[in-house]
Amino acid sequence: MMRLFVAGLILILAACSQPGSPDDIRFALAQAPLNLDPRYASDAASERLNRLIYQPLVDFDAQSRPVGDLADWQKLSPTHYRFTLKPAAPFFHHGPPVTARDVAATYDSLLSMRNSPHTAEFANIEKMIVLDERTVDFTLRAPDPEFPARLIIGILPADLIAKGHDFAHHPVGNGPLQFVSWNSVVRLQRVSDKQDFVLTEVRDPTVRVLKLLRGEADLIQGDLPPELVRYLEQQPEVEVRYSPGTNFSYLGFNMQDPLLQNPQVRKAIAYAVDREAVIRHALIAGSREAETILPPEHWAGNSQLIPHEYNPQLARELLQQAGVELPLKLVYKTSTDAQRVRLATILQAQMRPAGIELEIRSLDWGTFFDDVKHGKFQLYGLTWVGIRTPEIYRLAFHGNSIPPYGANRGQFRNDEVDTLINKADWQGASSRIHALLPYVPLWYEGQFAALRKGITGYAPKPDGKWDDLATIRRTQ
Repeated sequence: MMRLFVAGLILILAACSQPGSPDDIRFALAQAPLNLDPRYASDAASERLNRLIYQPLVDFDAQSRPVGDLADWQKLSPTHYRFTLKPAAPFFHHGPPVTARDVAATYDSLLSMRNSPHTAEFANIEKMIVLDERTVDFTLRAPDPEFPARLIIGILPADLIAKGHDFAHHPVGNGPLQFVSWNSVVRLQRVSDKQDFVLTEVRDPTVRVLKLLRGEADLIQGDLPPELVRYLEQQPEVEVRYSPGTNFSYLGFNMQDPLLQNPQVRKAIAYAVDREAVIRHALIAGSREAETILPPEHWAGNSQLIPHEYNPQLARELLQQAGVELPLKLVYKTSTDAQRVRLATILQAQMRPAGIELEIRSLDWGTFFDDVKHGKFQLYGLTWVGIRTPEIYRLAFHGNSIPPYGANRGQFRNDEVDTLINKADWQGASSRIHALLPYVPLWYEGQFAALRKGITGYAPKPDGKWDDLATIRRTQ
């Protein structure tokens, strides 16, 4: 059946192919990036690509602890940090070297922004002083032992910041990949060897697979149903590689909704989801149940959280105790990506025995994400990707992080949670969040990449990053 289905769609591809050099490495994406300015970007594709166009002061090691990238640092006092650019600091793609002035200009501009989801995270910075070309001091309003781990925003050139350059659509960075153009596709070039890349949005998963099989794409990663991944495993011209996942998928609530304000209702919804069945039937290898954003192996993870096991009868009882008339009718928003719609449909079927009638509204990615950012939802499904620090709890759940000042999109407010976050009590914060359920935690999705034979030097990362575009090679 799958072969017949694939054969029946071959004709689609004639109209979908993109011109380009046969030496290009072509990456077919489920979703195109939305914003290539690292001060604004918050969608997964943009953040993954920005890591390659720009470099930050700080990155993370395998245990998610901060390490120097562009710079090393000294803690001179609880409120005073000195960052010194490494001797081999790179040049910006338009020519000038990266200096401490660029660092200060990047964070100065970020602090002045009113509509960046990242601005609130740096409100504790009182001042920055550039000491010389390689050294900048940060003075904080209050002690913050996690401060270095915050400085993961890609550094922008000060001269272009001063001119109001449009980094969102014409990025100029200092990373391994240099921006070339962005029309219907994103074109990039690797600085080290001039290897060209073409990144094309192909939303339909079957068409992405067909493009890979026909040689119109060299690489696809993620966002395929498991049966298509298994199909690719059987193709001699393709190699499929896997990695256990750390990206956190969740069901988000609008805490301003009169029904969803009730914690009994949120708990009932949690008991109405059979996560184990979804992982077994609809996700790929390496997926596992999640209880909070950071996985248990993270240094700030919490392995003591008790899961909400699937129990539709208990869910019905909780709803009735809350005085809810059954069936409870709710609207769930998701993107038009076929796998996301499929997962939504499974959740819809699982919730029905619990007395919950879920209406699915699938929207194009831009509209869907805009609705989520502006609180235009009852329930939605999303995935936090590439999260490395426990500061995600501040960004997603603190009362001061409601958009545009953060990513508390459901407008969750709880004084106890705010206090625990302010004290950096990550075990306490994650435990309390798990009990109050501003999100229903779902799973960490496994990662895979499928490559044409002759493409080497690329492996999927647990968080789905595309970092190996810096090393990928075409050997034939």
